[in-house]
Amino acid sequence: MNTFLNPVTTQTWTNGRHPVRCVKVIQETWDVRTFCFTAEIPLMYFFKPGQFVTLELEIDGRQVMRSYTISSSPSVPYSFSITVKRVPGGQVSNWLHDNMKVGDNLAVHGPVGLFNAIDYPADKVLYLSGGVGITPVMSMARWFYDTNASVDMVFVHSARTPRDIIYQGELEHMAARIDNFALNLVCERTEHGESWAGYRGYFDRRMLELMAPDFREREIFCCGPTPYMNAVKAMLRELDFDMTHYHEESFGATPPEAKVEAAEQAEAAAELPPIPLEAQCNVAFTESGKSVNIGPGETIHGAAAKLGLHIPKACGMGICGTCKVLKKSGEVVMDHNGGITEEDEAEGYILSCCSIPQGDVQIEF
Repeated sequence: MNTFLNPVTTQTWTNGRHPVRCVKVIQETWDVRTFCFTAEIPLMYFFKPGQFVTLELEIDGRQVMRSYTISSSPSVPYSFSITVKRVPGGQVSNWLHDNMKVGDNLAVHGPVGLFNAIDYPADKVLYLSGGVGITPVMSMARWFYDTNASVDMVFVHSARTPRDIIYQGELEHMAARIDNFALNLVCERTEHGESWAGYRGYFDRRMLELMAPDFREREIFCCGPTPYMNAVKAMLRELDFDMTHYHEESFGATPPEAKVEAAEQAEAAAELPPIPLEAQCNVAFTESGKSVNIGPGETIHGAAAKLGLHIPKACGMGICGTCKVLKKSGEVVMDHNGGITEEDEAEGYILSCCSIPQGDVQIEF
């Protein structure tokens, strides 16, 4: 008997804009859902566990970009997932929960991110997470579990109540199957009628020393609400932990203080005298045929905005990679936060939100 096999593509994921389709929606907890995506033509979604993507959505007639960590593992290569908590007043999280369904199409940008398990290899790791901050460290743990890696993992997750623990069943399954995965769950409190035999309260020094007495020998990956991460960092510093072995996920919307600073800078700039022509540089956008002179310190993205050109942007801090464009000529200083790979830089790509021209430049846009 002849056996005929359908050819399978070996095309792999690279940082850029990609059309995807939602193929599954999983209710993880009462207010957390996982959305699974794949491509129409099979594509192998290889990425570094811990990295994230930026979703390109249309909400109320406006384009909205939002970054989410990939919660799945590249060991399951033909799809990827994000896990989203419904946030009161959250524009995108609520829209996803209320509208995203199986069969829906959208575009994503990525994958990008310096917070990952590959760039900081270690034989012993400690994962610390709070709330939905569990997603990047879950991707890392799934990767090491699926690949049978000889990595000693201590996994500590903090939740408000037992019903808020994301992936609880899977985590307990992993802990029961292998001896190099130690699971510790902490609940801040219990609701009326709930039973909980695990750790209670807030993660603190006593818990750390009990759960991972050898924490000083481990690479630490931390993700959660900002107060949680600040408390963890303060605790580790008090314990004289070598912070070069501490890593945290920090992408997100532009902080309010950054917005205030930007507004203050704009107001101050309005009071300054015009910038001499010799101090300006010209930014030309080759595809649109437009160009503009800008002053010292202004970004490529700002130059485009002056011309009415909309380069998609999500974080504004060189993290998400959404605003990547190709620089055809000229030099820029790019102060990014992991949103672009060395390979892309070598090919001439830059992040427009954090690239400042050092003379006349040409951009393909």
